[in-house]
Amino acid sequence: MSYTTLVDVATLQAHLDDPNWLVIDVRHQLSDTGYGERAYAAGHVPGALFLHCDRDLSGPMTGCNGRHPLPDAQKLVQRFAAMGVGSATQVVVYDDAQGMIAGRLWWLLRWLGHDAVALLDGGLQAWQAAGGMLADWLLTPMPRVFAASPRELQVDAGYVQERIETAHMLLVDARGPDRFRGENETIDPVGGHIPGAVNRFFKDNLQADGRFKQAAQLRAEWLALLAGSPPDQVIHQCGSGVSACLNIVAMEIAGLPGSRLYAGSWSEWCADPGRPVAR
Repeated sequence: MSYTTLVDVATLQAHLDDPNWLVIDVRHQLSDTGYGERAYAAGHVPGALFLHCDRDLSGPMTGCNGRHPLPDAQKLVQRFAAMGVGSATQVVVYDDAQGMIAGRLWWLLRWLGHDAVALLDGGLQAWQAAGGMLADWLLTPMPRVFAASPRELQVDAGYVQERIETAHMLLVDARGPDRFRGENETIDPVGGHIPGAVNRFFKDNLQADGRFKQAAQLRAEWLALLAGSPPDQVIHQCGSGVSACLNIVAMEIAGLPGSRLYAGSWSEWCADPGRPVAR
């Protein structure tokens, strides 16, 4: 049995010594990009390895491709293989930011054709609340062969611009409501959103304790948002293509697969003054 969306704390605890399970810590803060490594070194789920959001889960910025462009697929395959991701590996990923960074790694592995990847439901906070211990020792990776089968799970700015405000695309923005409205923008140089987009704050998929809402509730909420649009016409975006991945996770849990990611998101979109902006 493989887990493709979520794993709870009890299930992870039961598989900590399973050689076919790999745990990855992706803690990160936009305001302090060294935070994740320091936090990981101080204490992490036993056996977990670490990946950095900027260096490992993103490609180089050019000034016009967003704050977290997609990494080169072949380099990412090599990175995963060196860490020990093989065809039979169950990957579990966590952060301490309500899944905002973990969702990105979840999406990247699926992009490369690896479905056996799941978020630790509730993240590191749930692990500690259940009495899970933290370790400060580092695991030596055991490299494996990672035979990737890349999928077309993403779209570019041209795709979005061709279908903007048409019935052929529903654009869902995962940022907070204030930033969606163009208020309190402190991260990107321009405030606002892509015309025609609707807002679904990624945190709205979660309960107060940080775990995901039940599948039936997520399905009802997402069907109301989609308002008849089929899931395969849904394109997700946020500020830089990171937190939007959590909305994709939520749709998968809700039994609404097939949506895709505009990875460049708002930070790429607003870098071109010729693109329209709504507020």
